[in-house]
Amino acid sequence: MTETHSVVVQRVCDDAYAPDDPALQLWAATTAGRFGGAGEITLRIVGEQEMQSLNDKYRNIRRTTNVLAFPADREFDPHQEVLGDVVICASVVAREAREQSKSIDAHWAHLVTHGVLHLLGFDHVSTAMANEMEAQEKQILAGFGIADPYLHSDNQPYGN
Repeated sequence: MTETHSVVVQRVCDDAYAPDDPALQLWAATTAGRFGGAGEITLRIVGEQEMQSLNDKYRNIRRTTNVLAFPADREFDPHQEVLGDVVICASVVAREAREQSKSIDAHWAHLVTHGVLHLLGFDHVSTAMANEMEAQEKQILAGFGIADPYLHSDNQPYGN
């Protein structure tokens, strides 16, 4: 029996571009599928007001952000029925893609991948953990034909 990850897409804003459901589902399911198991992932596409409210409530940060992840269980079990929710702010993704001169679809793929990796227990609270998470992101995105999201188009890291 082949195990799969189902991905439910909820769109509660339409003020900015978001890829179609099949693309979002492919990126999320492929990311989760690298680690086996099966389960449901909810991708919720929101506006800045909802994202700021969630960021304030759960992280005590009173501003919007691009992606938040809410794992169903802190101890990752790849065989649990529900992996968790990934919430993405469409207008922030669009703004970041524009500011970083990235393809908007490539940036969406990166943030979906990033959010799902958080559901799977990856994090970036230390340099070592961030390096591991970024390595996973780069490998997964390369499988979609997407370049390293941490490099400018001139192959220089962001922040340089």
